[in-house]
Amino acid sequence: MNNTEIRNLQPKEVWNKFADLNAVPRASKKEEQVIAFMKDFGEKLNLETHVDAVGNVIIKKPATTRMEKRKAVVLQSHLDMVHQKNKDTQFDFATQGIQMKIEGDWVKANGTTLGADNGLGVATIMAILESDSIAHPALEALFTIDEETGMTGAKGLISGLLEGDILLNLDTEEDDEIGVGCAGGVDITAKRTYSQEKVQEGKTAYLIKINGLTGGHSGMEIHKGLGNANKLMNRLLLNTYENYGLQLAKLEGGGLRNAIPRESEALVVVDKTRMEAFEQHVETLAKVIKAEYKKTDPDLTISAAATEIPEKVMTAKVQKQFVNAIQTAWNGVYRMSPDIAGLVETSNNVARVEVKNGNIEVLCLTRSSVESSRIDLANTLEASFKLMGSTVEFSGEYPGWKPNMDSAILKVLVEKYKKLNNEEAKVFACHAGLECGILGQNYPEMDMISFGPTIRGAHSPDERASISSVKKFWQFVQEILKDIPVR
Repeated sequence: MNNTEIRNLQPKEVWNKFADLNAVPRASKKEEQVIAFMKDFGEKLNLETHVDAVGNVIIKKPATTRMEKRKAVVLQSHLDMVHQKNKDTQFDFATQGIQMKIEGDWVKANGTTLGADNGLGVATIMAILESDSIAHPALEALFTIDEETGMTGAKGLISGLLEGDILLNLDTEEDDEIGVGCAGGVDITAKRTYSQEKVQEGKTAYLIKINGLTGGHSGMEIHKGLGNANKLMNRLLLNTYENYGLQLAKLEGGGLRNAIPRESEALVVVDKTRMEAFEQHVETLAKVIKAEYKKTDPDLTISAAATEIPEKVMTAKVQKQFVNAIQTAWNGVYRMSPDIAGLVETSNNVARVEVKNGNIEVLCLTRSSVESSRIDLANTLEASFKLMGSTVEFSGEYPGWKPNMDSAILKVLVEKYKKLNNEEAKVFACHAGLECGILGQNYPEMDMISFGPTIRGAHSPDERASISSVKKFWQFVQEILKDIPVR
């Protein structure tokens, strides 16, 4: 890890804390090490530090001189990060720190996610807590857990723990945007068992691989038309039993629900007499798909290589049900907002598809800023999966965050941004899930806003953070804290 190079970046206060944080494993739902790290950080500063019942860390810092009458501020970011890596990258997220590098204006990781989402927010708050020169009102630093796979930290934060009047959520990804609202979401899981049969004589096997898709955040980047490995694999499998005698033995595609799937592999058998025709089918369709996605996914590769014949395959009847269900499962933008130009209102990500050992499992994340539209799309997906005889479970539901255009802290940020940058900030609602909507249920009077530095490719190994933007963001945060209104 090139920590020295990263630590010498400006502002050093932030990049040093980010390097410290990135040395600690912090997968969602496996945050024990980073919770202990953050608790130790607060206690070493002799600040009041508390870990709540679910694992959120709260660190309180008194106001600096002459700032005691200002409204108290909650600085909030989440501790966990998405763990994604390229298949050819040897890396253990449970034991290794993120290996970082600099490419021009960007900090990236070597073949893995970087953790800038939301590690740069965490690092910024750490730098403020450690500083003895930054003016600020009374602060409560709230470091939540498990934002990326259920928001259980925000959901588990009980009322009464926080006393702040204003919450600054440091978890957006464009430095010229100020967030005032976000989408809610629900996880959809479809499962079924299936019967298998022995591979008949006269068959040969292939391993079909889809690699090199761009991937990314299934909320913030769902509108970009990026390739979804699960849907593309299904295009290759559709109608192949009838045409080539293809039967599926195993399939594994995608990963986390909030990441657009980049890779998929399928082990199949086909009739030996139709080998050449099948290979030509894959080659021809691969060219078509690559042409469709040459702008969004220029590194896409699709291959079918001969391999060892498996013992068992899915029966033809179940395979037809499965492939047709995945084909009809909605993926991508379902509806654009009629009220806010350019905002995705409702979407779905067919995030993971797994077929093996007589079990099928399909994982989706459906997002929407409108509850009725979310329910409609969820019901649409449920119908698709029930066509293949699946049970369907809805879980991990979290609410959206309704915009408040009369927010007092919004006015502060808009004015401050224009003064610092000589241009207007973009006030927006996003299609990602932010914790503000959940936190607002137990703290309805708290004035909330969201902003952050520029991050690209979040939730994918192409994740990168702009160095110049972090510098801009750091100045912005400090200026905001100076101008918090009086009580």
